[in-house]
Order: sequence, then structure tokens, then C-alpha cells
Amino acid sequence: MRLLRSTDLALRVLMRLAVAHGSSPTTREVAAGMDVPYTHAAKVVAELQHMGLLEARRGRGGGLALTEAGRTASVGAIVRAFEGEGDVVDCEGATPCPLHTGCRLRGALRRAQEAFFATLDPVTVEDVVAAPTGPLLLDISRMP
Repeated sequence: MRLLRSTDLALRVLMRLAVAHGSSPTTREVAAGMDVPYTHAAKVVAELQHMGLLEARRGRGGGLALTEAGRTASVGAIVRAFEGEGDVVDCEGATPCPLHTGCRLRGALRRAQEAFFATLDPVTVEDVVAAPTGPLLLDISRMP
């Protein structure tokens, strides 16, 4: 299973903000620091704000800050929110699979996907930035 770029970016933004310690980078700074288009970062930041995981303040002294909910958020819940609840494969798409009514693979893939999410459910954003990750994150992605 491969995560969407937006899911990856959402997790990296949350991790970076978790180690910000008083700095409040702007969305533009986050985009530049992670080498992604500003529009892509802005969409992800807006979704994270809507989820209550970060605050975005405008104007002088503004920027992004992780909320307490963001700090303790389940990585599994974040991945689910960004990836959606869809199946790993699209058995009933534009050209439905002729096996879709009696296929055992679809159920096995669904169970594997749920096991993937279940493994991430107890892991929080705070957990993934614990040492040695947090200090390394600060070293490799310095933001003003």
C-alpha cells in the first residue's frame, strides 16, 4: 500500500510542528521547507485545520501551530482521514472485475488494509517525534 502525497505531507507537517517549540512557520515556509508546491501544502494545512489538529493564524505574528489534539492524534486516524475508507483495489470501477462477486482476494485485501490502520491507531504524533526523530527532524528541516 502506498500513501497519497497529501497523507505523507500531512504527517510530515504535523511532525514538524510537533518539534517547533515556539516557532510558528507559515504555510509558505512549510511548503518551501518540504519542497512541495504551495497550493498542495495549503490544501493539506486547511484540512488539518478543519480536523482541529493545527491552528493557522494570519497576519503579523501568525503562522501554524499544533493543537493539543494534533499532538495526541492517532496516526491511524489521520491516515484514514486522508486516504479515505475505500478498498485497496477498485473491483467495481468503470470496467468491473468479472470475479468481483466470488473473489476472496478483495476480502483479504480489506483485512490487510484494516490491519495496517490498526497498527497505526495506537501511535500518536507525539510518539513519532520522540527522540531520536525529533532532534533529527529539527536538524534536517530548519524553518525560520
